Amino acid sequence: MGWRSSPHPNPESLATRHLSADIPEDVAYAGEILKSGGLVAMPTETVYGLAARALDPAAVGAIYAAKGRPSDNPLIVHIADLWELGSLCASIPDAAVLLAAHFWPGPLTLVMPRRREVPDVVTAGLPTVAVRMPVTAAARALIKIAGPLAAPSANRAGAPSPTTAGHVRADLGGRIDAILDGGPCVVGVESTVLDLSGAQPCLLRPGGLARERLEALIGPVGTDPAVEGAATGQPPRAPGMKYRHYAPKAPLFLLQGPAAAAAAYVRARAKPGAAVLCFDGEQALFAGCYCVSYGREGDPASLSRNLYAALRQLDRDDVSEIYARYPAYTGGLYEAVRNRLGKAAES
Repeated sequence: MGWRSSPHPNPESLATRHLSADIPEDVAYAGEILKSGGLVAMPTETVYGLAARALDPAAVGAIYAAKGRPSDNPLIVHIADLWELGSLCASIPDAAVLLAAHFWPGPLTLVMPRRREVPDVVTAGLPTVAVRMPVTAAARALIKIAGPLAAPSANRAGAPSPTTAGHVRADLGGRIDAILDGGPCVVGVESTVLDLSGAQPCLLRPGGLARERLEALIGPVGTDPAVEGAATGQPPRAPGMKYRHYAPKAPLFLLQGPAAAAAAYVRARAKPGAAVLCFDGEQALFAGCYCVSYGREGDPASLSRNLYAALRQLDRDDVSEIYARYPAYTGGLYEAVRNRLGKAAES
């Protein structure tokens, strides 16, 4: 069958099966792989996740091996029903109950005190666990078959996250047991991560659910300094906080300000082979560069949905450097897009 119950000694030697989320038998087959300790890339509304049974330390360890992920970077556990929180969390704050009632299933991850049954490999040894409930029917079906699933993005560590099954195969083909193809992801950036383990709710990662919607329900939300790129010297409390993330192979530099000024900046400084990640309608301004658009600057949903696919399209061996147009707007999904570009950029 190709699955395993412990990390594979040669992760490049697996025959990765391509399965369809539209075929019930394929979903059931993927669930059996997970139950047997294997790894399955599953579609969610945010990005594709690399799933393993969350309470199986060996299976979770195989996630880190397949991705080349640092061991101090905690994972998110995915559930399908609210009652599963009791098996993962030592306590559930009232704010979590309220937020779950309004926003689950959806692109929101809540960080809460963990139960001791949750393996250290899932939480990177932290006293908290991050949990969310995905929207996609296929992901929730897998959870119902195999139980709660630890699932970071299904890519090589640090690379742009995958929003299609093809992206997963390009990064992890031969390293995981199966890819469950559910088509392109509709949100395109990872979930919002909110820490509820302290005295005040704290944003650890902006994502697919806007901060403003959280604050409308529970009041003011703090922000971890790492969200803005500050070095805290502390272990990362959630994915995407500490390391350079979401980055193409070529160095990426941010372009701010009006399009004409940005184009002049690139003409004056770009090396041969430079590429540009731009907004719709700007391609002609960057003549001479390989140029890919990722949406309208005034449409944050299009920017988030297309960002990673566009970065992957630019990620070619003949590209020497990438200049990325940085949205001027803030708030809502813009916060997530700006965060991802900032994490991908050269410091």
